[in-house]
Amino acid sequence: MTLKVSKHCISSIIRRYSANSNSTSCQPGGPINYAGPMFQKTEQLKSENFPPVQRNFYKKPLLLHQGYMQWLYDHEGRKYLDLFGGIVTVSVGHCHPKVVAAMQEQLKKLWHTTSIYRNPKIYEFVEKLVAKMPGKLKVVYLVNSGTEANDLAVLLAKLYTGNHNIISLQDSYHGCSSAMLGLTSTQSYRLPTPVPAGYSHAMLPDPFRGIWGGCRDSISQVPGSCSCSGDCITSDKYIHQLEEHVINNIPISGAAAMFAESIQGVNGTVQFPKGYLKKAQQLIKEYNGLFVSDEVQTGFGRTGDAFWGFENHEIMPDIVTMAKGIGNGFPMAAVVTTMEIAEAHNKAAYFNTFGGNPLACTAGKAVLEVIDEENLQENCKVTGKYFVEQLMQLQKVYPVIGDVRGKGLMLGVELVVPGTKDPLNASDVVDIMEKTKDFGILLGRGGRYSNVLRIKPPMCIKKEDVDFAVSVLDQALKEFMKTYKSD
Repeated sequence: MTLKVSKHCISSIIRRYSANSNSTSCQPGGPINYAGPMFQKTEQLKSENFPPVQRNFYKKPLLLHQGYMQWLYDHEGRKYLDLFGGIVTVSVGHCHPKVVAAMQEQLKKLWHTTSIYRNPKIYEFVEKLVAKMPGKLKVVYLVNSGTEANDLAVLLAKLYTGNHNIISLQDSYHGCSSAMLGLTSTQSYRLPTPVPAGYSHAMLPDPFRGIWGGCRDSISQVPGSCSCSGDCITSDKYIHQLEEHVINNIPISGAAAMFAESIQGVNGTVQFPKGYLKKAQQLIKEYNGLFVSDEVQTGFGRTGDAFWGFENHEIMPDIVTMAKGIGNGFPMAAVVTTMEIAEAHNKAAYFNTFGGNPLACTAGKAVLEVIDEENLQENCKVTGKYFVEQLMQLQKVYPVIGDVRGKGLMLGVELVVPGTKDPLNASDVVDIMEKTKDFGILLGRGGRYSNVLRIKPPMCIKKEDVDFAVSVLDQALKEFMKTYKSD
């Protein structure tokens, strides 16, 4: 394979790419002139009226005001290829015409009623959603965010099992409410306050940084890893550690649940050794617990081979939580479970003011239709494979790339001190991301050491977008390595 990187300078790449993509990269009628507050005014308002914990993502912050499909535009009219999708949230594309049209039509009819009444959109959406769910996963709670979905899943697990202990994996992220800070095991999100009792975190089975390594469900493997034809041989070692964790942390009555993402998102696209989740589910069942699959980032076809990430692991969860891509950016989330588990919730009253909102359900229904009509799951598979292959070629050129991983259009590039596995200094990662932003692509950042470039674009991107992105990464890393070598 040949790396698809232009021999021309990056400015020429950007000009040529922009010219070739202008016809499809902006809304009908072209880019809109910015009419909001001046950049300096936003700086003042942010400083005086927003909490300081909401930090700037870039050294020179972006003021974005328009988006279309895989593109975003800033207040000066600059165009950016969005490879982070609003933190893995824009699934079918910014301002997708079909979703926009559906929302506009619904805006004229009904905005809000709450779920205490019936409205047609909630039924139309739920019917389409459960058609995507396997087995007995047919009962849907509609809520507003991934945090809220996971909080409700904890409640359901405790009510159904009568147990109270919840297990998640180290370095996981499941939300940052006061309760979910117990489930989340990422230090950068843990505040110095007590969390509810009953949460514990099992060893993370990480093929790149884990003590036993392992092979994963990706065309890119850790250098020197095993290459098992079925379940990875290391999965049993990690499962042994999980059982030790259960024995030492869970009362004899058993657990309420184990939570796991199919691929860890905030932690930098960490995949588990093949077979781990299947065995983890079997183990938690032996201790009377439910298995909850957090599909907030991995659902809706993003991993390519399957609509839900858990299907890649050949498991049937008891509860599935989902958000982000479910509404393509409209605030929306869901918990899907079985009727048997839902019946345990019937011991008191429950309602959700905004869950099942007609606008949210309109967006969700349109998103599901677009995914099918535009074959976006297949695009994730094909374009994602091509993306990984190109990133693997970059890895051969730049020793600062320690690992390339992921599946479909959920990818990660872990940056390291060349010649080691030591994480690259966070300030260096920020410098690289600043360069890629200035060259016209937007990436995410994650991992325990904030050294992983997170690539989770709208699922509509094409191979030419990948070529552009890889060209930009090539140039950014080339410039970084020149400076790094001279330090």
